[in-house]
Amino acid sequence: MRAIEPHTEADPVALLVQFLAAFGNVVGPSPHFIADGAEHRMKLFAVLVGTTSKGRKGTSWAHVRRIFQGVDEEWTGRRVSSGLSSGEGLIWQVRDPIFKEIRGERVCVDPGENDKRFMVLEPEFARALRAMERDGSTLSAVIRDAWDTGNLRALTKNSPANATGAHISIVGHVTRDELRRYLDRTEAGNGFGNRFLWSCVKRARILPEGGRIDEVDFAPVLRRLSQAIDYARRGAEIKRDEAARRIWFRVYEGLSEGKPGLLGAMVGRGEAQVMRLACLYALLNMSYVVRAEHMNAALGLWDFAEDSARFIFGDSLGGPDGEVILTALESNPTGLTRSDISRGLFGRNKSAQSIGRTLGLLLELGRVKRVSEETEGRAAERWFAVSRVTT
Repeated sequence: MRAIEPHTEADPVALLVQFLAAFGNVVGPSPHFIADGAEHRMKLFAVLVGTTSKGRKGTSWAHVRRIFQGVDEEWTGRRVSSGLSSGEGLIWQVRDPIFKEIRGERVCVDPGENDKRFMVLEPEFARALRAMERDGSTLSAVIRDAWDTGNLRALTKNSPANATGAHISIVGHVTRDELRRYLDRTEAGNGFGNRFLWSCVKRARILPEGGRIDEVDFAPVLRRLSQAIDYARRGAEIKRDEAARRIWFRVYEGLSEGKPGLLGAMVGRGEAQVMRLACLYALLNMSYVVRAEHMNAALGLWDFAEDSARFIFGDSLGGPDGEVILTALESNPTGLTRSDISRGLFGRNKSAQSIGRTLGLLLELGRVKRVSEETEGRAAERWFAVSRVTT
């Protein structure tokens, strides 16, 4: 990455994250580590988030692709593609053989895809988020299963394809405004969001005439990378050495404890993400043992991702509905009941579940307080903005 950096306007973080995701995919499913009985492969899901479309996110991928094309042209040509429009489409890229009963015999009608590696580069990640909003969309569920196990099934009548052992990596590009607009609260809360590393990126430098990338001798880099890929493909369980174990024991509680609100929903798999990163760093060093330097590098990148998520989501109130509710509560010192909110703010056009989720998030964020009121019937809830609550 240091060889590329002076010759591009792309953010170094964008180069690093996409390089790690590509490396984890190209090595395939053999290397893994085991945590709490579950096998974790070298699959990264990452989204590069720019404040504007000028974050040079696409430029960064072009440089990373060029590097990997130099070591595995077959992979870059066949197993890297753009577009996340449906769960069925994603499964099709890594499908198992398809069989049908024809005149009483089980016949293979599609040989499937032998290469289970597949890397998705989605330059318009907001498009994928919008696709998830469609009725009957399986995209979110398939993506979650792809990160977890790689055993994929689309629960739709018209899709005969399934996949086992799929080795899928995802890199998305999006602006902060698009992400906050289209990432549904449900998708954040159901675990979709915390399977991704969220990284804020920006233009690193201005190069009116571009850099001199063509003058860089990448031969040593390609040779070293090719050796690391060959080594990683041997396949084995990755473990920590004693120094890495000491670091892990020190940071584990902080990584695994929950955080409130939308931020907590987006960074809720910190321990798994850190270990996947540490294993990738180890494999790049041609080691099946995670050492202290690999753990520290992984923690540094995770800290950046968590800070990025805090910048993107930390002050989120659950979308426009949260803003509407909080503004109304701040304007009503006597508070509002759920009925007031449903009828007065949304004209009964929002479900009780939707309003409940938004109020729950505002409560977690400490922006509102709930007070029970005794009535002739069952107790009623009245909600206040925190600055309006009196004793």
